Amino acid sequence: MYAKHMLKKTHLLPAVLALLSVTAQAQTPPRRAVVVAAGQGTVSVQPDEAKVQFSVVTQAVTASDAASQNATQVTAVLAALRSVLGPSANLRTLSYSLNPNYSNGNQPILIGYTATNTVQVTLSDLSLIGKVIDTGIQAGANRVQRLQFDLKDDQPTRAQALKLATVQAKAHADAMASGLGLKTGAAISIQEGFATTVPPVRPTAQARKARNRKPK
Repeated sequence: MYAKHMLKKTHLLPAVLALLSVTAQAQTPPRRAVVVAAGQGTVSVQPDEAKVQFSVVTQAVTASDAASQNATQVTAVLAALRSVLGPSANLRTLSYSLNPNYSNGNQPILIGYTATNTVQVTLSDLSLIGKVIDTGIQAGANRVQRLQFDLKDDQPTRAQALKLATVQAKAHADAMASGLGLKTGAAISIQEGFATTVPPVRPTAQARKARNRKPK
């Protein structure tokens, strides 16, 4: 089960302002200085989308066998996921690789091949996350590569966080200027930064078992 407090997505937007400051007392010409201040805006929202990435790994003596086994296993995983999510499920392959394996020693010897296929499932119904993970692992996926919560449209949240960051940066600049007997003027430049954090999610029992599953 996934507790609601684990589904919080935090948008963290630092905004850095360089502000022109002039002396509070009249001088000719007025003394000028630049104050650089950083602000941070944090907005937590409920995500409305999740992406689960499965890896299917197979090993065989020949490249064709490794690839064939992998294709069979991936087909089974995709079919099982569609049985849960329906024929219009949002599934796609992110990456595929086929690499040779060599024995350890002074003169490495080719001993086989490893095929790896990473498949991503995008969900709008977050209540299905646990079921999707269990289904993918039971159908033949070796591990859950990644579980990511996201927003279909994060622009309103980013705008809100950026506004908060800018207000805080201005307040910091005003405080620093006031300590020097100055006051801030118009902003010279503003730089935007962006970071997003998502709290960790507890894996299901099937996902924990998959971590130790060896490729076939």
